[in-house]
Amino acid sequence: MSEMFYGSAIIAILATLMVITRTNIVHALLYFIVSLLAIAVIFYTLGAPFAAALEVIVYAGAIMVMFLFVVMMLNLGQVTQDQERAWLQPSLWIGPTLMAIPLLIEVVYGINMNQATMAHTPVGAKEIGQALFGPYVLAVELASMLLLAGLVGAFHLARK
Repeated sequence: MSEMFYGSAIIAILATLMVITRTNIVHALLYFIVSLLAIAVIFYTLGAPFAAALEVIVYAGAIMVMFLFVVMMLNLGQVTQDQERAWLQPSLWIGPTLMAIPLLIEVVYGINMNQATMAHTPVGAKEIGQALFGPYVLAVELASMLLLAGLVGAFHLARK
């Protein structure tokens, strides 16, 4: 299991560095999705399959839809439509695909592996709910306000 953890950690770090260094927002979003998926694999290897599922559903799903909504909301005209067609070239997907394939292999290996060999006790939905709405409720609310502020800020910066 430690090989899965370290492999996912390396992929998460590399994908996050690619997010930071890309100047094209769509390229950065693709690497960001890979980074979030790698973090979900890390959660799974640490014995938290529910947290891994939440990572995929909430972050890689919902937050990415919000980011894409902001990109579409900016709608910069015909030039960006032509650029978007160029982004759909298969060569754009090579980097994220090369990073996502090892994650897929790790997930399949982890699911097929005997659960008794996991080093940690699985964390269930009840424990996560008690933690999020117990001592960490302020942090959860602050994170949601930060996301909302980022969305409003992006809208106001992009207005003409």
